[in-house]
Amino acid sequence: MKTLNLCSYPNPMILPRRSSSSTTHNNAVYAIPPSPSLLTQQHPLRFAVLGAGFAGLSVVWHLFKHSPKELNLKIDVYDEVGIGGGASGISGGLLHPYSPKVKPLWEGAQCWKESIKLLSIAEEASLSKDCIIQDMKAFAVNKRGILRPAMDMKNMAKLNDNAKTCFPCCRVETLSNEEAQGLLPGILLPFNTAFFMPQALNINPQHYLEALFRACENLVKDSSCQGSGEKQLSLHKKSVHGLSEFEGEYDAVIICLGAKANTLPEISGRLPLRTCRGVILNMEPPDITRCYPEHGPSILSDAWIAVESSRSLKVGSTWEWKSINSLPDVSIDEASKALHELLPKASTIYPGIKDWVFTGAKAGLRAMPPLTPLGSLPLLGCINDLIGRNHRCKYWLFGGLGSRGLLYHGWLGNLMAHAALSCNEGVIPSELTSWKNINPKF
Repeated sequence: MKTLNLCSYPNPMILPRRSSSSTTHNNAVYAIPPSPSLLTQQHPLRFAVLGAGFAGLSVVWHLFKHSPKELNLKIDVYDEVGIGGGASGISGGLLHPYSPKVKPLWEGAQCWKESIKLLSIAEEASLSKDCIIQDMKAFAVNKRGILRPAMDMKNMAKLNDNAKTCFPCCRVETLSNEEAQGLLPGILLPFNTAFFMPQALNINPQHYLEALFRACENLVKDSSCQGSGEKQLSLHKKSVHGLSEFEGEYDAVIICLGAKANTLPEISGRLPLRTCRGVILNMEPPDITRCYPEHGPSILSDAWIAVESSRSLKVGSTWEWKSINSLPDVSIDEASKALHELLPKASTIYPGIKDWVFTGAKAGLRAMPPLTPLGSLPLLGCINDLIGRNHRCKYWLFGGLGSRGLLYHGWLGNLMAHAALSCNEGVIPSELTSWKNINPKF
């Protein structure tokens, strides 16, 4: 198959590297046009997106959304399990723009805004009459908010200071014990103070990802009905063993494999990522009289409690560093250890959970990025130089989301799509590409 060298067009548009600290990105990135050669090539442009989790599906949506109407574009998504088969699908689904100490995260407001957009798009797709996703009502965003108790005096002072700089889009309120009891009867606050994020959300990540994929399919269908360039989307449940599989077949390959990116021989051991396996418990009440309060918030503490419904809670998460086990299934021994580690921590804040019944556990392998002065930031950028050799295909990396994939995936998926369409890494803030200067030691 004839492939297109995305960067071979005359007079390529080269923009200076963007830095979030010196530019405004509310609309700037969206104005960047695709490469002129994309409009003149005769064969369909072919992109491969490796991974069908938060990162991969966000990229797919934005590639279709921002590609020119007249462009023929085919996107193949590769994931050995399918939609949400990795760590994304079993995550707690807690969405907020703060660190555990309620410190505003780097570009948290922008990330929040873009994630909310994608949630709305997915929710609309889930409500369409032809949607066949089962039990989609469980995807409905739980607007319960999230409660963060103060656990010691030093912790409370830090939380107090950080709460003063909260984002207007997701404000943080300081609650007394009495006010917290009004939200969640039976909660135990060691220092009679909690910090509440009323706008924070809790979603079912698996159902959300299925709905987002359906939204991508709908976008392709709508484009075809408008008589514009042909758009195609295919999902392949297939393992990826190396990037060489895609050479000569695709114009660009975007790697969104999370911790599994390190299994690709071309980049194995060359990314500054650490892996961490986390086990999440599923809990149900012992009887119908002891359900979680109907509007009770989720909880962030030494162990978090994510509310799926009044009769279903997730409790997480363990941290097994340097693990290479990406299987979602949990052995009896691993589940027992997780239960003995997490339940005492959760019951310190919500004692009632001690009476709940353990119904199962799942695990995910997270890719944790290096710590920078701005916090732990994901890894984005073109990796052709890292791979070496002269590739006609353009290879991109979108990884290292750690435990914040739900927050980061919207905005960074948008940035990655624009970078790939414009063949220009410069549209990505330099804070997200500076990882290339780090020598991996993991």
